[in-house]
Amino acid sequence: MEEPVSTPGLPARTFKVPSRAPATEQILSSSPGFGTPAYPLKARPTEVAKPFPAQLNTIASHSAPTVLPILLPPQTLRPVAFRTLTKKHNLTLTSSGLGLLSTFIGKFCGSGWREEGLAERLLDEIAKSWKKCNGGLLVEDGPEKRLSNILKSLEPCMSGGRVDVGKLSRSNSSVGSASFPRSNSFANRPDLSRDDSQASIGISGLNFEDDQEPSPEDHSQSDIRSYLKVISAFDQPRLMYSTSKKSLEPAASTASLLPPIQHKISMFRNRYHLVHQRLMRNESFQAPSFSTTTRPPTLIHSASSLATQQNSYKITPISNLLGRSGSAHLLLGVLVHSAAGDLALTDLSGSVVINLSVARPVPEDGAWFCPGMIVLVEGTYEEDGSQNSNLGTAAGVGGQIKGIFVADTMAGPPAERRALTLGISSGQDSEKLHTNVGAGFGWIDFLGTGSEKALGPQMRRLQSRYFGPSSSLIQSITNHDSDDEESEPPRSKIAILGECTLDSPRTLEAIRAILSSYHTSSGYVSSLPLSIVLMGNFVSAASMAGSTKGGGSVEYKEHFDALASVLSEFNTLLANVSFVFVPGDNDPWQSSFSAGGATMLPRLGVPEVFTSRVRRAVATANTEVHGNGAKERDEIKGEVVWATNPARMSLFGPVEEIVLFRDDMTGRFRRNAVAFAKPEVEDEDEQQEPPQVPLNVEDLDLDKDVHRATSHLPATKHTPSPSTQAARKLIKTLLDQSNLSPFPVHTRPQLWDHASSLSLYPLPTALVLCDAEMPAFAISYEGCHVMNVGRVVDELGMRKDSRGSGVARWIEYDVRWQKGEERIVRF
Repeated sequence: MEEPVSTPGLPARTFKVPSRAPATEQILSSSPGFGTPAYPLKARPTEVAKPFPAQLNTIASHSAPTVLPILLPPQTLRPVAFRTLTKKHNLTLTSSGLGLLSTFIGKFCGSGWREEGLAERLLDEIAKSWKKCNGGLLVEDGPEKRLSNILKSLEPCMSGGRVDVGKLSRSNSSVGSASFPRSNSFANRPDLSRDDSQASIGISGLNFEDDQEPSPEDHSQSDIRSYLKVISAFDQPRLMYSTSKKSLEPAASTASLLPPIQHKISMFRNRYHLVHQRLMRNESFQAPSFSTTTRPPTLIHSASSLATQQNSYKITPISNLLGRSGSAHLLLGVLVHSAAGDLALTDLSGSVVINLSVARPVPEDGAWFCPGMIVLVEGTYEEDGSQNSNLGTAAGVGGQIKGIFVADTMAGPPAERRALTLGISSGQDSEKLHTNVGAGFGWIDFLGTGSEKALGPQMRRLQSRYFGPSSSLIQSITNHDSDDEESEPPRSKIAILGECTLDSPRTLEAIRAILSSYHTSSGYVSSLPLSIVLMGNFVSAASMAGSTKGGGSVEYKEHFDALASVLSEFNTLLANVSFVFVPGDNDPWQSSFSAGGATMLPRLGVPEVFTSRVRRAVATANTEVHGNGAKERDEIKGEVVWATNPARMSLFGPVEEIVLFRDDMTGRFRRNAVAFAKPEVEDEDEQQEPPQVPLNVEDLDLDKDVHRATSHLPATKHTPSPSTQAARKLIKTLLDQSNLSPFPVHTRPQLWDHASSLSLYPLPTALVLCDAEMPAFAISYEGCHVMNVGRVVDELGMRKDSRGSGVARWIEYDVRWQKGEERIVRF
């Protein structure tokens, strides 16, 4: 061994110390089976040369490997995070938490996060820290920033992509209380070991979490408005149905306002696939294992949940009609106009002209059937007898086949309850599970707020903390009157005003009267509504369209300035309520080129250039009410949201979904509806035959409540009023089609890439319509509560004894009982 180099300035060593004994002088240990060498004790040198600072940096750089940060996409980390957090630790990772973890792992683990297993080890330590601070079931970066605090505490402990356990233990012992201000550290709980913290939370952990009441110090849990979110139509996930995977998947392409023509075809194809798979999940379309009769079923006796083992429907593709003249079939397709102007039915295989001369709608005068809708048609196919009758006018699949399909009955596809779509238990009977429809789409995030299977159970437990244990999604209204007033939860109402034409002074007076009714009747903040929704049109004529009545941009801004002066009178409402504005067709910027006609759907909200005064009024009210800081942690400040049309309100994540839509759709249905021939009056002899009437529920061994809720046929015990019958007709048409605008693009233009925001699948818990041509109503159908707001000013409801007095009408929706009621105030 060579002599070590001496350090300048120090005397040279007079002896040398060998690093280890020579191989010939190795002394074996006392265990000859292992043959491990035992080294002699080394003599301690008198002086050791100290390296320079530059040498220290070189040594440190070689001891710890360098990690180059990478950009790790969240979707790439999702399988590893699911395997570690969900399967191993029984935790659910949200989108916000996944984004933070992917950024942290990509920065400190680098390219070896997968091959070297660095990500799994780091996620395991994060899961242990999350359980240690009692973070709960959901791993998310909420208002308390627990996940961010955990990642900050791990930053100084990262070395070469791994967590230094020694540094981590020292940092937890010294700054554990600072990272987690609540008394959740194990230092304060000596009877609990570290092994207990690493155990799965399981059911016991969830029960312990249920027993904990929301802390008053945490403003995110003391005010229910922290769980109320307004979702824009352009922020919703764009989902497409995959026929191969039988599931909904995010769209692969990027959304554009000027997409290629193929996206238009995909829009209608996706609608057809959703309706088709919904029918295949229905009991009426499931083939029985055996059959006792050969009589084919008829649509006259159709019902969404009414099926027997003897009757089952079978849909025939249109292309399979070739060569089967004179046979009866059931078709599913889209009503369109052919090139010759005839009414035709189109599916993915072809199209055929239909004859409605003897057709009957199901139910009778119970729904509209317009071009662009997906319908079920039952009838007989008849060929024209020509030599080319078996050839289509266009080559290949998709052409129009020769012949005519004589329709006997036409019906819409039966709607599907929200519980069936999501694969959860029924709302009417929580003990019965709908296992006949499969797992459903419970793991699909339809709104970007989380899926039903991931967040639903926890959010429902959180909902019960505010509304009590008796507040199920579908609660009997009869129990509402028997509850005590003390059990009524605070802040469970949403006020909805429709057709707020601000250019009319009477509308401003009506809005002032409605706000005054809430301001005077509420002695406490807890009795104020959660939100106040104002739906357009905000002007009576199209603004900036060149007309004198509509006015220009200056006049339009003055209308909102007048509204801001009215809102400034109620600072308590502005500082504690969420105001939501949903525009109409007469509002800019779409009104500048549509001139009051049908605009593109979905459409953006009112531009900020016109709403500065309203936003300033809300900011001033928040400063005056919450400026002293006394209620800053108890109540969330007021806000104003300029929503899109349509828009969605989410309460408690996927538990409550409220759709807001402004459109005069009743007149459009009447103008484009298909006319059916009225049945002729039959003789007495012919009337003796058993007519095709709705099934009598009492003659069947079925649940009467289920049949009455899901039947497609109107009740015959009493004749409803014309307004109620028109409301039922509108509701059934929309919910059966599962779309807010079931029209062709030339009748109601749509943005092809954002057409998924118009879908009503799964059915929302509440649907708020603003149709100025229809009176206000509130009716439930298939578990969805549909409300029409109407006009806020009732011009015909004036009192005769007082000149100039009017009536203001609005809908008040109770999110606890899922019931809307019409309110009236005179001004």
